[in-house]
Amino acid sequence: MSLRRKLLRAIAVVIAALFAGCDSSEAVPTLTWHINPDNGTQAKLAAQCTALAEGRYRIRTALLPRDSTAQREQLVRRLAAADAGIDLMSLDVPYLAEFANARFLRRFGDAERDLLVQGMLDGPLASAFWEDGLYGVPFNANTQLLWVRKRVAREAVLDLREQLTWLQVIEAAERTNTTVHIQARRYEGYTVLINSLIASAGGSILQNPQAGKDAVPALDSPAGEAAARVIQRLAGSAAAPAGMGNADEGVTQARFRGEDAGFMINWPFVYTAERGTPLEEDFGWSRWPAVAAGIPSRPPLGGINLAIGAFSRHPDFAVEAVACITAPASQKQYMLGEGLLATVESVYDDAEIQASFPMAKLLRDSLADAAPRPITPYYPDITTAIQTIWHPPDTVDAGTPATSARFIADVLGGRKLL
Repeated sequence: MSLRRKLLRAIAVVIAALFAGCDSSEAVPTLTWHINPDNGTQAKLAAQCTALAEGRYRIRTALLPRDSTAQREQLVRRLAAADAGIDLMSLDVPYLAEFANARFLRRFGDAERDLLVQGMLDGPLASAFWEDGLYGVPFNANTQLLWVRKRVAREAVLDLREQLTWLQVIEAAERTNTTVHIQARRYEGYTVLINSLIASAGGSILQNPQAGKDAVPALDSPAGEAAARVIQRLAGSAAAPAGMGNADEGVTQARFRGEDAGFMINWPFVYTAERGTPLEEDFGWSRWPAVAAGIPSRPPLGGINLAIGAFSRHPDFAVEAVACITAPASQKQYMLGEGLLATVESVYDDAEIQASFPMAKLLRDSLADAAPRPITPYYPDITTAIQTIWHPPDTVDAGTPATSARFIADVLGGRKLL
């Protein structure tokens, strides 16, 4: 019996004992799981885990808005009012520190933590901690690859098995009269890009994110300048597509289908979306580009942590539900159903996963090396400040990192408003 199943069994025994003397006519406790929109797999997992609970509790889902920022706003408003109706939540990784610092989340105990996170990749797991406490369990993860039209790679004589640099990619696009697609609209996806560029150059956005409002911006550095050079070089290149500063994941996905497309950074959903289409045969991939030759890149990290609301009336049942929803079998089902990545390393060795994701090893390695965005309760302020200064991309220059560092310091210090 796996340790996770042992946890489920142990929790079940405790709960059964607690309720042994209760009137059988009492209503079955209902856990409400607030989910981000998907293709229906979270609802399926809720039904499956309800069945495994064998009548002790049930899980129903409640849909959050599609936009990550709107999801955060809705959850913050309700948890600030001590809403007991939020038992479980699918929480976007950048917001866990903010919610944990505000005491909106139930902290997992040491024994729970040891069992719930066994076998999980370090990259996603790092996003689930705040002040050495586990406040979420990684439910799914995401990272980006460099997606390449194979015919363009052949023409440019690129070996996709190697770690390419941003300069190599841009120059290859220029030689082949094709375009490089990035997410550069003024939104969270642009911060994701900037964060990974800086991390790939050996730096970070904040020097000490755990210090909260006293955190010191670290963008005014050689790493920040290297990141700015990449954006400046692409924005001023013939490889930059028209309207690059208005592009998000969906826009870049659509434009990659065009005849002039050569390269794109994006999440793996773009590959699964092309199964069975003519583009599938021309769809190549490589690791997210490096900023400096000889230094492996730090790809973006995205995903969802499953967290328990601090005001839930059924926290013990919620822990059991988290164990079920984040189990390896559940994560495999979610990866196959939604195209989002598992956080449990063993899932990538599954034959069915490898058949559906021929780049599974690269995805696992990219997740292991992925760069989380600053883990700070003031992340919403940080990302808005970065987007304000670094956008539009064709205005980025050598002075942008220093300007944004000063602006972040002023915002955290209350000297400027966003």
